Amino acid sequence: MSSDTRILYLVYCGFAVAVLKEFNAVVTEPYMDEPFHVPQALTYCRGEWSTWDPKITTPPGLYMLSVLLHRIFMFKCNLALLRFTTTLTLFVLPLVLTRLLAFHQRRHFPPKLAPSMEALVLSTFPIAWFFGFLYYTEVPSLVSVLGTVVAATQNRHWLAGLLGIVSCLFRQNNVIWVLYAYAASQLMRLQIQKRGYAELHDPLALGAGPGDLLRSIMSAPKALPELLPAFAPYAVVLALFGGFVIWNGGIVLGDKSNHVPSFHVPQLYYFIAFATMIGWPAVLCGEGGPLKVATEVISRMRTLLTAIISIFMGITIQRFTIHHPFLLSDNRHYTFYIWRRVFMLHAAVPYLFIPGYQACAWAWWIRVARDQSLLQTLVLPVLILPTLLPTPLLEPRYFLVPYMLLRAQIVDVQPYGIFVEGLWYTAVNMATTYVFLYKERVGVGRFMW
Repeated sequence: MSSDTRILYLVYCGFAVAVLKEFNAVVTEPYMDEPFHVPQALTYCRGEWSTWDPKITTPPGLYMLSVLLHRIFMFKCNLALLRFTTTLTLFVLPLVLTRLLAFHQRRHFPPKLAPSMEALVLSTFPIAWFFGFLYYTEVPSLVSVLGTVVAATQNRHWLAGLLGIVSCLFRQNNVIWVLYAYAASQLMRLQIQKRGYAELHDPLALGAGPGDLLRSIMSAPKALPELLPAFAPYAVVLALFGGFVIWNGGIVLGDKSNHVPSFHVPQLYYFIAFATMIGWPAVLCGEGGPLKVATEVISRMRTLLTAIISIFMGITIQRFTIHHPFLLSDNRHYTFYIWRRVFMLHAAVPYLFIPGYQACAWAWWIRVARDQSLLQTLVLPVLILPTLLPTPLLEPRYFLVPYMLLRAQIVDVQPYGIFVEGLWYTAVNMATTYVFLYKERVGVGRFMW
């Protein structure tokens, strides 16, 4: 099997190179955010380290990676090879995902350079695949975050801390995923070794109730002696990040006027809807198939709690929906048309999606919680909150890391489901790539995520 996947991995890499070549042949000038990133990378290539474009709001990790490749492998600092920087990280993605999936599935790691079929399919996830051919931070950021989590799950915590620092050089909010790496590794370790569980109340998620959650919170301090020793590397990352925030006067670099933190509660609803629409094969194709998932979702929604949650969601939609100026004005993104032609169709439309949001959330809970404890299942949603709540703009790129971490926790996708997932991703990638490359509109530009 490993030799077969190695061949498929080479095909994956070869096809990615072919797609990159077509991107470079058709899109010969920097596009969208690239006009900011490319000049800054060229500035660093010239050794002008003190020059910074104030319109750039993310750290310089992408440019530093390009300079590293330039210095070591003599890569030229031009648009084509700068884009190749991100494509190289797309090559690494299946290898890291294989180890993350093995951790959740509690399997031994496969041989190096032999990614699993599921990891190869997941590496073609449309957001990651598309931005793997443009000079954007998305894929390098994703790979560094996943590398941090994988290192933590292998109890290589100082390496995880180092990779966590690297991840924060691509995006500031990756500091949240450094905490996730620590928490995920320690909760799994406690569950496997059973040490500390005499004090920590952490039952299986699917059978747990609100009372169990309260008991888990109350018992957590008793487990701290078992959990704290491994925290030192992550504390270093947090201290360094805190120092950066103090020095910078905030989290955002450069122009802060267009990146003011908000309290964007509906962003959580958009994420769970997006995750379900793009990841439905993994949600539906587990043991028992779609019928089992649908039956369990319906049974959980036939409660008074559903009505209470619906009222709460309605209030948050009414009070915290944000019509961001970029979302309303930039007609080169799909979200522009979704917002104007769906959400703004009528004032009642956003509220009509509330039952769907709840059904999607329950479906993911049922699938993710199948083989996990209560705290293992909750740690990711809890840490998604500080990642998505402050972001005022509806932007699918923001969902990339949360989705990958969420999808990796589904451990029983059947072979036919992985096949369907691959076909679905391929169809989406073909459509979005074709539209971007060959359907440019005069006066508008190229359409993208």
